[in-house]
Amino acid sequence: MLARVFSCAVIGLEGVIVEVEVDYSNGLPAVIIVGLPDAAVQESRERVQTAVKNAGLHFPRHRIVVNLSPASIRKEGPAYDLPIALGVIILSGHLPHDVVDNTLVVGELSLDGVVRHTRGILPMAATARANGYKRMFVPEADAPEAALIPDLEIYPVRTLADLYNHLSGRSLLQPYQPSSNDALEPLFTPTDFSEIKGQEHVKRALEVAAAGGHNVLMVGSPGAGKTLLARAMPGILPEMSLEESLDVTRIFSVADQLPAGTPLIKHRPFRAPHHTISHAGLVGGGNIPKPGEISLAHRGVLFLDEFPEFGSRVLEVMRQPMEDKVVTISRAKGSLTFSANFQLIAAMNPCPCGYYGDSQKPCTCAAPVVTKYQKRISGPLLDRIDIHIEVPRVDYEKLSGDRVGESSASIRQRVQAARNIQQQRFAGSQSDIICNADMRVGEIRQFCQLQDEGQSLMRAAMSQMNLSARAYHRILKLSRTIADLAGSEEIQSAHLAEALQYRPKLMMGSV
Repeated sequence: MLARVFSCAVIGLEGVIVEVEVDYSNGLPAVIIVGLPDAAVQESRERVQTAVKNAGLHFPRHRIVVNLSPASIRKEGPAYDLPIALGVIILSGHLPHDVVDNTLVVGELSLDGVVRHTRGILPMAATARANGYKRMFVPEADAPEAALIPDLEIYPVRTLADLYNHLSGRSLLQPYQPSSNDALEPLFTPTDFSEIKGQEHVKRALEVAAAGGHNVLMVGSPGAGKTLLARAMPGILPEMSLEESLDVTRIFSVADQLPAGTPLIKHRPFRAPHHTISHAGLVGGGNIPKPGEISLAHRGVLFLDEFPEFGSRVLEVMRQPMEDKVVTISRAKGSLTFSANFQLIAAMNPCPCGYYGDSQKPCTCAAPVVTKYQKRISGPLLDRIDIHIEVPRVDYEKLSGDRVGESSASIRQRVQAARNIQQQRFAGSQSDIICNADMRVGEIRQFCQLQDEGQSLMRAAMSQMNLSARAYHRILKLSRTIADLAGSEEIQSAHLAEALQYRPKLMMGSV
């Protein structure tokens, strides 16, 4: 009689139940694994045989066939080691066949039987609960992550022998009990705004961006403080809700970038990839697609320093995710969709030498060189950036002065108050809108109405600045955020004027 143990595969960001069937067949002693396994799954034959023997159990000298069902789904990774070993133990008569009813089992085995970390535990646990499973056996290191899913008993397993002793009743494992006092360290420690001298207008622009989730492009000479300002941005963003934290944690778990000792990410991610990154590294990809940097920055900040130095193809692939908040990666074997609701903060020099337009140091670049450098960033991509701000050099008096600026904590209070207004505004809608930057045309028409004076100002701006329809809608969303920061129910002409000044005065590339 064959043995059945249930495990789980991760496809994209979702889990899929996998039925591990183990049975004897005629032939010479061997272990045959079928069901579309990859090389890591095929290699589990040697790991399982050695681990079972080192656990003090008998490995049968028969031809054993392991089927991973459904066979139409590609099985990858070593997460099936533990369920295959458990199926062999049940088939050998060491355990009854019904010992793993309503149970999901995942884990990689070492040769001595120790159960090792497995990526994607969080979506696996969510799938287990959604499919009615009552308990789950996971590697000991992954128990805190799996315990984030309620109404599911999580048993941390240190070794294969421990699991056998528990199921046979010799020595019971205790379900994992999460501690409410666990202090989770942030993945990134931001700079405090009080440590940044000068640049008050840039700080205001970043406050507006944080309040509404808007994209920002900072242009300035080298050493003006663009990177420092960007690294201070996470310190003024509002706290994530539990649902947002679970979404971010799920992505990091699937990408196997969840730090040890951090089962739940409570702080907004800050990702700063180098400009040599490939387009697959930025948006995700590979033979078996994995999340890229824009997905790892979901609900957080994606900082692209030296913006024009990124490859044009790398930057252009961000255009669709910036609009749709998701990225769909299509391959011959199928399509996968990853969340990508990130906030872009970009920084660049105005020219190759960095001093075009600088008040003190002359630029050494010829005009065509400056134009070519700035045109590395396409107009459609620039049109998707709500706030364009110049970052001038800081005077000596400000740098050497003892005056301390406003702290990130106080700015964050205003940002949180504006976000609270937005949450109340969108609470009645059936969409997933959480901030002004997420509004679509219907919400813009409903919540961003202008008075007569504002309409006259916008009409003149559309004509003089040659604004596109996308820019028109983004200005309205930005005006709505500025009004929320001021506590105003209506968009005043002053709010609209501030939003208009954040548009580029001239097209990039004109010198």
